[in-house]
Amino acid sequence: MKRRTFIGGLGSAAAWPLAARAQASLPVVGILSGATFESMNALLAWFYPGLASEGFIENRNFTTQFRWADDKYDRLPALAADLVRRRVDLIVALGTTPGALAAKAATQTIPIVFVVGTDPVEVGLVPSLARPNGNVTGVSLLVVELLAKNLSLMHELVPSASSIGVLINPANPREAEAETRDAQTAARMLGVRSLALYASTPSEIETAFETLVREGAGGLVVTGEAFFFFQRDQIAALAARYKVPAIGLPGEGLLMAYGANVADMYRQGGVYAGRILKGANPADLPVVQPTKLQLIINMKTAKTLGITFPTGLLVRADEVIE
Repeated sequence: MKRRTFIGGLGSAAAWPLAARAQASLPVVGILSGATFESMNALLAWFYPGLASEGFIENRNFTTQFRWADDKYDRLPALAADLVRRRVDLIVALGTTPGALAAKAATQTIPIVFVVGTDPVEVGLVPSLARPNGNVTGVSLLVVELLAKNLSLMHELVPSASSIGVLINPANPREAEAETRDAQTAARMLGVRSLALYASTPSEIETAFETLVREGAGGLVVTGEAFFFFQRDQIAALAARYKVPAIGLPGEGLLMAYGANVADMYRQGGVYAGRILKGANPADLPVVQPTKLQLIINMKTAKTLGITFPTGLLVRADEVIE
């Protein structure tokens, strides 16, 4: 059955612990995403093994209701409210901060697990990473907090560059505001200019590259907003076409990558979903953050771009793709 189809068999009234419920019907997990069905396939392939590790297999001991915003984030509040009306047992907000915020605004009783890139305390998802309280917990990839490091790595690679572009999604305003601010601060400390490039559609991404080249920026930092991860093939192709050195999240196929293992973090989101289905209280599950960050260098792309990596960068790399 295609995941666009809304699966029936809705669960009972939302409250936890779920393990104490009558077993007349399977628990229902509502998955909420700002992305498209097609782009979410990879994330779901990482998320479901986490659920399985806790003993939960889709359509065996839980069912799923999917809600996709198709990259139109303004649809998320209505989609979250619909899941609440359908009395799902758990809402999982995958990939986007606006989705997690929409879910939190829609209910204070149904448990919510998020997987986001930003600091969940700063954007108001939880009051504390260690003690989330309330009905919300999840996983943060800390991509906003790593922006300054990515700028520093790009500056180390192209020290002669007077400006470095930063690709930002304005459709995610809370992350965009933090990314714009942090990029400007980090760039000033490096003695370079941060060129903010805003894009929330594939055509705007192409325009951003045209602006980057026209402005003479020496490199590009792709922020970790989910939309860009889903558009990673387009971004990698444009970086190759315009011969732009770029850095982003691991798995995006760019010249450099720095950050958490995305697959591992989504799997952890599945683990938390499974624990809550077993009866855990979200308030007792600390927000998961990366324990290991990876620096990956793609020598194939470097040869195509005619770039020679400084020895200092090569020796610090966790992985070099030959």
